Amino acid sequence: MDRKSATRILTTLCLASVALWSVTAQELALPSAPNSLKFAVIGDSGSGDSEQYAVANQMARFRGIFPFDMVIMLGDNIYGGQGATDLAKKFAQPYKALLDGGVKFYATLGNHDDPVNRQYPLWNMGGQLYYTYAKKNVRFFALDSNYMDPEQIAWLKKELSGSDAPWKICYFHHPLYSDSKAHGSDTDLRKVLEPIFKQYGVRVVFSGHEHTYERLKPQQGIFYFVLGNSGQLRFHNLRKKSTDTEKGFDTDRGFGLVEVAGGEFFFLWLRKRHCIRRVLRVVVPVLPRL
Repeated sequence: MDRKSATRILTTLCLASVALWSVTAQELALPSAPNSLKFAVIGDSGSGDSEQYAVANQMARFRGIFPFDMVIMLGDNIYGGQGATDLAKKFAQPYKALLDGGVKFYATLGNHDDPVNRQYPLWNMGGQLYYTYAKKNVRFFALDSNYMDPEQIAWLKKELSGSDAPWKICYFHHPLYSDSKAHGSDTDLRKVLEPIFKQYGVRVVFSGHEHTYERLKPQQGIFYFVLGNSGQLRFHNLRKKSTDTEKGFDTDRGFGLVEVAGGEFFFLWLRKRHCIRRVLRVVVPVLPRL
Protein backbone atom coordinates (compact mmCIF):
# COMPACT_ATOMS: atom_id res chain seq x y z
CA MET A 1 0.00 0.00 0.00
CA ASP A 2 1.43 3.41 -0.97
CA ARG A 3 1.54 6.42 1.33
CA LYS A 4 -1.43 8.17 -0.29
CA SER A 5 -3.60 5.08 0.06
CA ALA A 6 -2.57 4.69 3.67
CA THR A 7 -3.61 8.25 4.47
CA ARG A 8 -7.11 7.50 3.25
CA ILE A 9 -7.53 4.91 5.96
CA LEU A 10 -9.47 6.27 8.89
CA THR A 11 -8.07 5.22 12.24
CA THR A 12 -9.57 6.67 15.37
CA LEU A 13 -8.52 6.01 18.93
CA CYS A 14 -11.38 6.61 21.32
CA LEU A 15 -10.72 6.76 25.03
CA ALA A 16 -13.49 5.98 27.45
CA SER A 17 -14.05 5.09 31.06
CA VAL A 18 -17.60 3.84 31.24
CA ALA A 19 -19.27 1.35 33.55
CA LEU A 20 -20.49 -1.68 31.65
CA TRP A 21 -24.10 -1.21 32.55
CA SER A 22 -24.09 2.30 31.03
CA VAL A 23 -22.33 1.46 27.77
CA THR A 24 -24.42 2.20 24.69
CA ALA A 25 -23.92 1.16 21.08
CA GLN A 26 -23.00 4.75 20.25
CA GLU A 27 -20.30 4.80 22.92
CA LEU A 28 -19.05 1.47 21.60
CA ALA A 29 -18.17 3.27 18.33
CA LEU A 30 -19.58 0.54 16.12
CA PRO A 31 -22.31 1.20 13.55
CA SER A 32 -24.21 -2.01 14.44
CA ALA A 33 -25.94 -1.89 11.08
CA PRO A 34 -28.96 -4.20 10.72
CA ASN A 35 -27.53 -6.43 7.98
CA SER A 36 -23.83 -6.28 8.81
CA LEU A 37 -21.67 -9.21 9.88
CA LYS A 38 -20.80 -9.05 13.56
CA PHE A 39 -18.35 -11.35 15.30
CA ALA A 40 -15.94 -11.57 18.22
CA VAL A 41 -12.28 -12.65 18.30
CA ILE A 42 -10.44 -14.51 21.07
CA GLY A 43 -7.02 -16.08 21.22
CA ASP A 44 -4.99 -18.16 23.67
CA SER A 45 -8.09 -18.35 25.77
CA GLY A 46 -8.29 -21.80 27.35
CA SER A 47 -6.68 -21.27 30.74
CA GLY A 48 -9.74 -22.35 32.69
CA ASP A 49 -9.03 -19.77 35.39
CA SER A 50 -10.96 -16.77 36.67
CA GLU A 51 -9.35 -14.44 34.13
CA GLN A 52 -10.76 -16.42 31.21
CA TYR A 53 -14.18 -16.44 32.85
CA ALA A 54 -13.99 -12.66 33.33
CA VAL A 55 -13.31 -12.15 29.61
CA ALA A 56 -16.15 -14.52 28.73
CA ASN A 57 -18.52 -12.60 31.01
CA GLN A 58 -17.53 -9.34 29.33
CA MET A 59 -18.23 -10.87 25.94
CA ALA A 60 -21.70 -11.94 27.04
CA ARG A 61 -22.46 -8.47 28.43
CA PHE A 62 -21.33 -6.66 25.31
CA ARG A 63 -23.38 -8.99 23.15
CA GLY A 64 -26.39 -7.30 24.72
CA ILE A 65 -25.56 -4.08 22.82
CA PHE A 66 -23.66 -5.61 19.90
CA PRO A 67 -25.44 -8.83 18.89
CA PHE A 68 -22.65 -10.89 17.35
CA ASP A 69 -23.55 -14.46 16.48
CA MET A 70 -20.10 -15.98 15.93
CA VAL A 71 -16.63 -16.04 17.47
CA ILE A 72 -13.35 -16.91 15.77
CA MET A 73 -10.73 -18.63 17.95
CA LEU A 74 -7.06 -18.10 17.19
CA GLY A 75 -5.59 -21.22 18.75
CA ASP A 76 -4.32 -22.44 22.11
CA ASN A 77 -7.98 -22.89 22.89
CA ILE A 78 -7.14 -25.37 25.67
CA TYR A 79 -4.04 -25.43 27.89
CA GLY A 80 -2.93 -28.46 29.86
CA GLY A 81 -5.22 -31.48 29.79
CA GLN A 82 -7.25 -31.89 26.60
CA GLY A 83 -9.94 -34.39 27.58
CA ALA A 84 -13.70 -34.02 27.86
CA THR A 85 -13.50 -32.57 31.38
CA ASP A 86 -10.96 -30.00 30.24
CA LEU A 87 -13.07 -29.01 27.24
CA ALA A 88 -15.98 -28.43 29.60
CA LYS A 89 -14.03 -26.44 32.18
CA LYS A 90 -11.95 -24.40 29.73
CA PHE A 91 -14.50 -23.85 26.99
CA ALA A 92 -18.11 -24.94 27.43
CA GLN A 93 -18.51 -23.54 30.95
CA PRO A 94 -16.82 -20.13 30.45
CA TYR A 95 -18.77 -19.45 27.26
CA LYS A 96 -22.03 -21.08 28.34
CA ALA A 97 -24.05 -17.87 28.12
CA LEU A 98 -22.88 -17.31 24.54
CA LEU A 99 -23.40 -20.92 23.52
CA ASP A 100 -26.88 -20.94 25.05
CA GLY A 101 -27.61 -17.78 23.06
CA GLY A 102 -26.84 -19.53 19.80
CA VAL A 103 -23.36 -18.09 19.22
CA LYS A 104 -21.16 -20.38 17.11
CA PHE A 105 -17.41 -20.68 17.60
CA TYR A 106 -15.04 -21.38 14.70
CA ALA A 107 -11.63 -22.51 15.90
CA THR A 108 -8.16 -22.88 14.55
CA LEU A 109 -5.58 -24.86 16.53
CA GLY A 110 -2.44 -23.64 18.26
CA ASN A 111 0.70 -25.39 19.43
CA HIS A 112 -0.92 -26.23 22.80
CA ASP A 113 -4.03 -27.81 21.26
CA ASP A 114 -4.46 -31.54 20.73
CA PRO A 115 -5.20 -32.08 17.00
CA VAL A 116 -7.85 -34.63 17.94
CA ASN A 117 -10.01 -31.79 19.21
CA ARG A 118 -10.66 -30.66 15.66
CA GLN A 119 -13.50 -33.17 16.07
CA TYR A 120 -14.99 -31.22 18.98
CA PRO A 121 -18.44 -30.22 17.68
CA LEU A 122 -18.61 -26.87 19.47
CA TRP A 123 -15.55 -25.65 17.55
CA ASN A 124 -17.23 -26.22 14.18
CA MET A 125 -14.05 -27.35 12.42
CA GLY A 126 -15.75 -30.22 10.66
CA GLY A 127 -12.90 -32.53 11.67
CA GLN A 128 -10.44 -30.52 9.53
CA LEU A 129 -7.20 -28.80 10.52
CA TYR A 130 -7.91 -26.06 7.99
CA TYR A 131 -11.18 -25.05 6.36
CA THR A 132 -13.15 -22.19 4.82
CA TYR A 133 -16.67 -20.84 5.20
CA ALA A 134 -18.68 -17.80 4.15
CA LYS A 135 -20.75 -15.40 6.23
CA LYS A 136 -22.63 -12.64 4.38
CA ASN A 137 -20.03 -10.80 2.24
CA VAL A 138 -17.01 -12.31 4.02
CA ARG A 139 -15.13 -15.50 3.24
CA PHE A 140 -13.10 -16.86 6.18
CA PHE A 141 -10.06 -19.10 5.89
CA ALA A 142 -9.03 -20.90 9.09
CA LEU A 143 -5.49 -22.24 8.65
CA ASP A 144 -3.21 -24.64 10.50
CA SER A 145 0.01 -22.73 11.13
CA ASN A 146 1.46 -25.61 13.16
CA TYR A 147 2.31 -27.39 9.93
CA MET A 148 2.02 -25.40 6.70
CA ASP A 149 2.66 -28.25 4.30
CA PRO A 150 2.47 -28.11 0.47
CA GLU A 151 -0.99 -29.68 0.50
CA GLN A 152 -2.41 -26.91 2.67
CA ILE A 153 -0.71 -24.21 0.59
CA ALA A 154 -2.17 -25.65 -2.62
CA TRP A 155 -5.59 -25.82 -0.98
CA LEU A 156 -5.33 -22.20 0.17
CA LYS A 157 -4.40 -20.92 -3.28
CA LYS A 158 -7.27 -22.84 -4.84
CA GLU A 159 -9.84 -21.62 -2.33
CA LEU A 160 -8.67 -18.01 -2.43
CA SER A 161 -8.56 -17.88 -6.21
CA GLY A 162 -12.04 -19.41 -6.43
CA SER A 163 -13.64 -16.88 -4.07
CA ASP A 164 -15.19 -13.64 -5.30
CA ALA A 165 -16.05 -12.45 -1.78
CA PRO A 166 -15.28 -8.74 -1.35
CA TRP A 167 -13.76 -9.51 2.04
CA LYS A 168 -11.29 -12.35 2.59
CA ILE A 169 -10.17 -12.84 6.19
CA CYS A 170 -7.56 -15.39 7.24
CA TYR A 171 -6.86 -16.49 10.77
CA PHE A 172 -4.36 -18.88 12.35
CA HIS A 173 -2.22 -19.17 15.45
CA HIS A 174 1.34 -17.97 14.72
CA PRO A 175 1.66 -14.27 13.78
CA LEU A 176 3.49 -13.17 10.65
CA TYR A 177 4.20 -9.86 12.37
CA SER A 178 4.62 -9.21 16.08
CA ASP A 179 6.72 -6.99 18.29
CA SER A 180 6.23 -9.10 21.40
CA LYS A 181 9.41 -10.20 23.12
CA ALA A 182 8.43 -13.81 23.75
CA HIS A 183 8.33 -15.04 20.14
CA GLY A 184 8.00 -12.17 17.71
CA SER A 185 7.28 -12.46 14.01
CA ASP A 186 7.25 -15.86 12.32
CA THR A 187 9.28 -14.75 9.33
CA ASP A 188 9.47 -18.21 7.76
CA LEU A 189 5.68 -18.45 7.73
CA ARG A 190 5.48 -14.88 6.44
CA LYS A 191 7.63 -15.73 3.41
CA VAL A 192 5.18 -18.48 2.51
CA LEU A 193 1.83 -16.85 3.22
CA GLU A 194 2.14 -13.12 2.63
CA PRO A 195 2.73 -13.35 -1.15
CA ILE A 196 -0.36 -15.57 -1.39
CA PHE A 197 -2.43 -13.14 0.68
CA LYS A 198 -1.30 -10.23 -1.46
CA GLN A 199 -1.93 -12.05 -4.75
CA TYR A 200 -5.46 -13.12 -3.88
CA GLY A 201 -6.74 -10.04 -2.08
CA VAL A 202 -6.70 -10.98 1.61
CA ARG A 203 -7.27 -7.75 3.53
CA VAL A 204 -7.34 -8.81 7.20
CA VAL A 205 -5.36 -11.44 9.14
CA PHE A 206 -5.83 -12.45 12.79
CA SER A 207 -3.33 -14.47 14.86
CA GLY A 208 -2.66 -15.33 18.49
CA HIS A 209 0.36 -17.05 20.13
CA GLU A 210 1.72 -13.85 21.70
CA HIS A 211 -0.11 -13.18 24.96
CA THR A 212 -0.64 -9.51 24.15
CA TYR A 213 -2.80 -7.39 21.85
CA GLU A 214 -1.29 -5.73 18.79
CA ARG A 215 -2.61 -3.96 15.74
CA LEU A 216 0.19 -3.75 13.23
CA LYS A 217 0.69 -1.02 10.70
CA PRO A 218 -0.57 -2.18 7.28
CA GLN A 219 1.91 -4.49 5.59
CA GLN A 220 1.65 -5.01 1.84
CA GLY A 221 -1.86 -3.56 2.05
CA ILE A 222 -2.90 -6.12 4.67
CA PHE A 223 -4.09 -5.40 8.20
CA TYR A 224 -2.64 -7.76 10.80
CA PHE A 225 -3.98 -8.21 14.32
CA VAL A 226 -2.42 -10.26 17.13
CA LEU A 227 -4.84 -11.16 19.90
CA GLY A 228 -3.47 -13.79 22.24
CA ASN A 229 -4.54 -12.44 25.61
CA SER A 230 -8.08 -13.71 26.06
CA GLY A 231 -6.98 -16.10 28.80
CA GLN A 232 -3.22 -15.85 29.04
CA LEU A 233 -1.19 -12.65 29.49
CA ARG A 234 2.47 -11.63 29.40
CA PHE A 235 2.79 -8.35 31.26
CA HIS A 236 4.87 -5.64 29.60
CA ASN A 237 5.93 -7.96 26.80
CA LEU A 238 5.63 -5.50 23.91
CA ARG A 239 8.74 -3.77 22.67
CA LYS A 240 8.50 -0.07 23.45
CA LYS A 241 10.22 1.24 20.32
CA SER A 242 8.45 -0.65 17.59
CA THR A 243 8.35 0.44 13.98
CA ASP A 244 5.57 -1.99 13.06
CA THR A 245 3.03 -1.84 15.90
CA GLU A 246 0.30 0.77 15.48
CA LYS A 247 -1.38 0.05 18.82
CA GLY A 248 -0.80 -2.50 21.53
CA PHE A 249 -1.77 -3.48 25.05
CA ASP A 250 0.04 -5.86 27.39
CA THR A 251 -1.30 -5.25 30.89
CA ASP A 252 -4.74 -6.86 30.73
CA ARG A 253 -6.68 -9.60 29.00
CA GLY A 254 -9.35 -8.88 26.43
CA PHE A 255 -11.15 -9.74 23.21
CA GLY A 256 -12.04 -8.15 19.89
CA LEU A 257 -15.33 -7.16 18.31
CA VAL A 258 -15.60 -6.88 14.54
CA GLU A 259 -18.23 -5.53 12.20
CA VAL A 260 -18.14 -5.76 8.42
CA ALA A 261 -20.69 -3.35 7.01
CA GLY A 262 -20.63 -3.28 3.23
CA GLY A 263 -17.22 -1.96 2.22
CA GLU A 264 -16.05 -1.10 5.72
CA PHE A 265 -14.39 -3.12 8.47
CA PHE A 266 -14.60 -1.98 12.09
CA PHE A 267 -12.54 -3.42 14.94
CA LEU A 268 -12.64 -2.79 18.68
CA TRP A 269 -10.39 -4.31 21.31
CA LEU A 270 -11.95 -4.45 24.77
CA ARG A 271 -10.50 -5.15 28.18
CA LYS A 272 -11.91 -7.65 30.64
CA ARG A 273 -12.04 -5.02 33.41
CA HIS A 274 -15.28 -3.41 34.54
CA CYS A 275 -14.80 -0.39 32.34
CA ILE A 276 -13.50 0.28 28.85
CA ARG A 277 -10.09 1.84 29.01
CA ARG A 278 -9.20 1.80 25.35
CA VAL A 279 -11.46 1.35 22.38
CA LEU A 280 -9.86 1.08 18.98
CA ARG A 281 -11.85 1.72 15.84
CA VAL A 282 -10.36 0.94 12.45
CA VAL A 283 -12.12 1.52 9.16
CA VAL A 284 -10.50 -0.21 6.21
CA PRO A 285 -11.82 0.63 2.73
CA VAL A 286 -12.13 -2.46 0.57
CA LEU A 287 -9.70 -2.53 -2.34
CA PRO A 288 -11.11 -1.80 -5.79
CA ARG A 289 -11.26 -4.80 -8.08
CA LEU A 290 -8.45 -4.90 -10.62
